[in-house]
Amino acid sequence: MNALTTLERRALQSISTPDGHMLIVAADQRNGMKAAIKDAPNGSDAISREELAEVKADLVRHLANHAPAILLDPEVALPQIVDDGVLARDTALVVGLDASGAETVDGLKYTRFVPGVTPHSIREQGADVAKMLWYTRPDKQDADSRVAQEIRDLVTACDEEGLLLIVELLTYQLDGESDEEYKAKFADLVVDGAALAVACGAKILKLQYPGSAEASARVTEAAQGVPWAVLSAGVDHETFIEQVRTAVANGASGAMAGRSLWKDSLSIDADRREELLSGRALPRLRELADAVDGR
Repeated sequence: MNALTTLERRALQSISTPDGHMLIVAADQRNGMKAAIKDAPNGSDAISREELAEVKADLVRHLANHAPAILLDPEVALPQIVDDGVLARDTALVVGLDASGAETVDGLKYTRFVPGVTPHSIREQGADVAKMLWYTRPDKQDADSRVAQEIRDLVTACDEEGLLLIVELLTYQLDGESDEEYKAKFADLVVDGAALAVACGAKILKLQYPGSAEASARVTEAAQGVPWAVLSAGVDHETFIEQVRTAVANGASGAMAGRSLWKDSLSIDADRREELLSGRALPRLRELADAVDGR
């Protein structure tokens, strides 16, 4: 296990339920969140940065302030949500360092950092915890690969800043790879990606549901004691709840949910947003809290 420092233990506690399981509302999406706002009069692409910032602020007010933690981006949401007093004092702030989109080099996908954003800069925005996304194909990438070095470098930078880092991994289908081939490899890719990240120093993992109870147990074994949480990947809430229950029963330490909570609960109209977030998304969050705590 990659041991946590005292500061990191406190940070992990801040993003966990009273029973000690991670539960984070993910709202760092930018274009993806715009796309979920179906009633924008000129279409989602015309939503301004200021309008999106208001949506994120309401998502914090009416949903995330009822969770242990919220994941936000450093471009649209911050520092306003902190400076304006929107974020509740008991809700920890996780800040994502990854920019929207990805680049492809020699057939492999790579995320990019938000320009100018560092562990130190997000700490100045109020971050309690950092998060970075990497695309991984561990059947094509090893400990000497670019992605492995990027993980090691950021783990070191966050250590120096005294900032807990959540390493998020997404595996993906290669060009020319059939659906059947990818499906057959998927669980192994999640398991082996977790092992690669842990070998690079990761202390907290955010992972795709690997597909089954057996595969979840394999992820837990590969993580070697490093806590891992399941991400929702845009599936519907009912599906995600079952995935979380299965994963937690087989060693996962919690969940980080975005679109499964709020994808049908956003509106360009503030009153409608409050109604949907409070009446539809919040009950889902409470059900998810029960699932991560094994109730």
